[in-house]
Amino acid sequence: MRKIGISLVLSLVLSVSFVNAQTPRTLDKIVAVVGSSIVLKSDVELRYANALASGMPPNESYKCDIVQNFITQKLLAQQAVIDSVTVKDDEVDNEVDRRMRSMTSRAGGQEKLEGFLGRSIIQYKDEIRDDIKENMVAQRMRAKITEKVSVTPLDVENYFKKLGKDSLPTFNKEVEVGEIVFQPKLDHDEKQIYKEKAEELLARIKKGEDFGTLARLYSNDTGSASDGGDLGFADRNTFVKEFAAWAFKLKAGEISPVFETEFGFHFLQVIERRGEQVHVRHILVTPNITQASLERAKLKADSVYLLLSKNKNVTFSVAANFYSDNKDTKYNGGMLLNADNVESRSTYIPTDKLDPMVALTVDTMKVGGISSPKLFVEQTGKKDYKILYLKSETDAHKANLKQDYPKIKEAAQENKINRTISEWFEKRRKETFIKIDPEFVVCPQIKGWANTPTEVQTTKTP
Repeated sequence: MRKIGISLVLSLVLSVSFVNAQTPRTLDKIVAVVGSSIVLKSDVELRYANALASGMPPNESYKCDIVQNFITQKLLAQQAVIDSVTVKDDEVDNEVDRRMRSMTSRAGGQEKLEGFLGRSIIQYKDEIRDDIKENMVAQRMRAKITEKVSVTPLDVENYFKKLGKDSLPTFNKEVEVGEIVFQPKLDHDEKQIYKEKAEELLARIKKGEDFGTLARLYSNDTGSASDGGDLGFADRNTFVKEFAAWAFKLKAGEISPVFETEFGFHFLQVIERRGEQVHVRHILVTPNITQASLERAKLKADSVYLLLSKNKNVTFSVAANFYSDNKDTKYNGGMLLNADNVESRSTYIPTDKLDPMVALTVDTMKVGGISSPKLFVEQTGKKDYKILYLKSETDAHKANLKQDYPKIKEAAQENKINRTISEWFEKRRKETFIKIDPEFVVCPQIKGWANTPTEVQTTKTP
């Protein structure tokens, strides 16, 4: 069952992203007063510009949604003050840095982004920080309101009954698929030429060549090469352990020796340290697989397939845990997770959501069957040999409690969360002074929201 989304009246615009920041932020007029907070027309215009920049076609009525989102955000943020719900400054800094990295990548580099913004990155970060902080506080307040919401089996059954036969969704064919992945690996001699290339680049920098220029020209990290290898500020958990070890060992300005990670050969320079965060740039040289390494991977895959075929005491789950090179699945018995439902760790995947080559292979298999090793090529060009296992298969069908209880339970939970937050907003809206400019007071989404309560209560959230 598709997750039932929270209605727009309760949604938050929880991001400040790629907007035309050259729009003047003037106090043209106040479009809403929410308790002790105000919403400016310029705020609305900036968020509308953000939506247009994200690909939304022009639609003036969307500004009603934006005003509605601002009001709900202000209500949550004000209650957060009463309930002592806060976010730490370093959390805000992390989020600001994360969003700026995303914007820089989308713009094609820091220089292009600053040209688009009409100001420096540092200036823009200062401008958006307060808004991001309020968004984060509002999000955390909303989580507190719903943290104790849960559903019982009876709740799930009642929710399902209320859907009615005509409203029951039809689920596509779903499968549970496991994989054992064999990645081609270079031997010492095959990797040496790439290590030497990284050593040569490091030597050129030590002789005075510009780090950023060489990163743009030679780094294989497509996410940072255009920024001169700049990764921005990040904490230790952002990096693989070998990279983190050097990033947090060096002082500002120091450059590491060449070291190896699962991605290839790197060297990095620390630009700045800020508490538990470090700002680094790096150059990555990624080795290309060889025909010999592919043949070695196939040989290993064939031997594991033979083991599974001949030795019934070796289960697919055990073999995946022991032999698979995919860290994301090997400790899950090799089972793939539904990418659209990662939080629930569901292994039931609609066939139309599978990798096309996996889907084609699985379509020829019987439940309980194991495929012979096959070469899989990703869109990025990455090649692996895989053995697949079809654990279960469910044909397309109308939703029912027996087959689809986990999905129906999730929908029932989401429905209860929606009702809880709706009731909270309705109560707080009536208790809070809200004034809306005539331009927006007629918006259907917020019609009737303007009020002047005789007594504004400030009680702790129950």
